[in-house]
Amino acid sequence: MGLKDQAVAWRRYFHQFPELSDKEFKTTQKIKDILTEYNIRILDLPLTTGLVAEVGQGLSCIAVRADIDALPIQELVEQDFKSKNEGVMHACGHDIHMASILATAVKLKEIEGTLTGRVKFIFQPAEELGYGAFKNY
Repeated sequence: MGLKDQAVAWRRYFHQFPELSDKEFKTTQKIKDILTEYNIRILDLPLTTGLVAEVGQGLSCIAVRADIDALPIQELVEQDFKSKNEGVMHACGHDIHMASILATAVKLKEIEGTLTGRVKFIFQPAEELGYGAFKNY
């Protein structure tokens, strides 16, 4: 499966299994599993949910962020990858945010040896509550 198709599959998985703010345990584990599969470094931080990963080497650093929580909204649209969690859905794109930066991390991992700096990938919990970044980072 190519990276584009893989990113679509990740997005659909996250869309089917959304979790509310501060309860993103399975989402966090799925992200860890994907990053581990591609040998992408996960930083050892004292976070309950969410995580930070890193690709590259050197002193300079940039970061990209994806929010990982969902909203307490019932999904009404019928589609193959409809939310399986009653009353919870990714209604504002967090599923595609996660899939997009996972694909970016995978692509940058492929060229890691040519990077002259580091890229951090922040998977932020509790964005919908407005404090996830302040509480965790």
